Amino acid sequence: MTLGRTYGVGLVGLDGRMVEVEADIGQTLPSFVLLGLPDASLTEAKDRVRSAAKNAGLPLSRRRITVNLMPADVHKRGSGFDLAIVTAALAAAGDIRCSGRRVFIAELGLDGRLRPVRGILPAVMAAVDAGYPEITVAAANAAEAALVPGAEVTGFESLAEVAAFLGADPGRLSFPPQVPDETPEGSLDDGTAVTVPLHDMSDIAGQSEARFAVEVAAAGAHHLLMTGPPGAGKTMLAERLPSLLPDLPDTHAMEVTAIHSLVWGGRPCSQLLRRPPFESPHHTASSAAIIGGGSGIARPGAASRAHRGVLFLDEAPEYDRRVLDALRQPLESGKLELHRAAGTASYPARFQLVLAANPCPCGLASGKGIDCTCTPQQRRRYFSRLSGPLLDRVDLQLTVQRVSLRELAGDGGAEQSAAIAGRVAAARSIQHERLKGWGCETNAEVAGNLLRGALRPSPKATSSLDRAMDRQTLTARGYDRVLRVAWSVADLAGHDSPDADDVGQALGFRQQGALA
Repeated sequence: MTLGRTYGVGLVGLDGRMVEVEADIGQTLPSFVLLGLPDASLTEAKDRVRSAAKNAGLPLSRRRITVNLMPADVHKRGSGFDLAIVTAALAAAGDIRCSGRRVFIAELGLDGRLRPVRGILPAVMAAVDAGYPEITVAAANAAEAALVPGAEVTGFESLAEVAAFLGADPGRLSFPPQVPDETPEGSLDDGTAVTVPLHDMSDIAGQSEARFAVEVAAAGAHHLLMTGPPGAGKTMLAERLPSLLPDLPDTHAMEVTAIHSLVWGGRPCSQLLRRPPFESPHHTASSAAIIGGGSGIARPGAASRAHRGVLFLDEAPEYDRRVLDALRQPLESGKLELHRAAGTASYPARFQLVLAANPCPCGLASGKGIDCTCTPQQRRRYFSRLSGPLLDRVDLQLTVQRVSLRELAGDGGAEQSAAIAGRVAAARSIQHERLKGWGCETNAEVAGNLLRGALRPSPKATSSLDRAMDRQTLTARGYDRVLRVAWSVADLAGHDSPDADDVGQALGFRQQGALA
């Protein structure tokens, strides 16, 4: 037989597409031709494949080998096609039997070892969805690949083991020597590499109003802006928000793990990431670092890595305005589509945005502000980077005041995160039961027509909100966002529907911020 066929998976963002790998052995002079729009790393597979096959004891034919990756009009990228290419070539030469509909995803070392690749989880998900459940990967990727329901995963250490599995003559095979199994530093084995250590809310002295605002934000997955002087505790509050969030359910955990499989490619992951991620990029970060980008197909940025978790922008006015305004679209849609000449990559980006800002460039304009040295023009320029359309998408905006000496010297009896997290979990459960008929999971996702329709509170409860709308101090978007927060306040209080106090409290959170 001179034609071999196997299957691989090509990734564009998180979207996988099945690739049929054909190998033909001709009768002309020795050469290796790779067709199907391969990129540079995939073109180099020709040399990796030859060396790996030779060192595995199954040297490739010295005749002309033509490998075609179909569909031929779609660009192929990455080293994950190495194993599919070599098995197709060996099948064409008759050294191994045809593999049927089995999918091969692994990089080859020159000594014949199989090396892990990034994005194994979304690749296996795409294969299973396409009806190709039999997957062969490097042993280091096997546990991660097995996380996909319905996948029949086999993991091997070397090409020789794969060849033996596919019926090669054992007497010809050469197995590479064993090497110590070392887990790379920062691996995902324990599910914690992309999350910060969970700080506790009991570390925060005073700040009862700010603590409650963070609790409301956690209960309804709302965006939050905190304005206040340096040292008031804004960063501490933001860093403790993840400790109040419940563990991710299976569907969300699969999404988060798939994203980080792309980012942390080649590092083992034996279980789904259950804790909501926390991303806090530096204020000098570029648009590509936060939104996503890079050469070729755009890779996920901090916004996508924070999917189903928290994106914290400390010193928010110090960020480039274009970077901040680029967040407006994912705040509404919960996803990012990054268009590049090489293709369009789509990534989920449903995160909680937490912004922290000083009241002015020097940070001393709080209270009476008598020590502030900033001019009005400097203050306007400082806050102008936080555009009105961006702030209109932030549900809770509050001012965080300095802690008094009495609060700082308190008895340390502040409520712990575990107790608050229990109330948050109960509120989330109430939301899930109320909203499951409309396809929503949290109050932050509820559509405006639903808030003003089937879920509209009584006219008495919304009277203060209606007056603010009549005075044009609220936009239509702001009106809906106050209602979302009011429902979260009501869920924490155990109310069947928001009352006037719940709506008033939500409206106060919307209007009290210095930037509102």
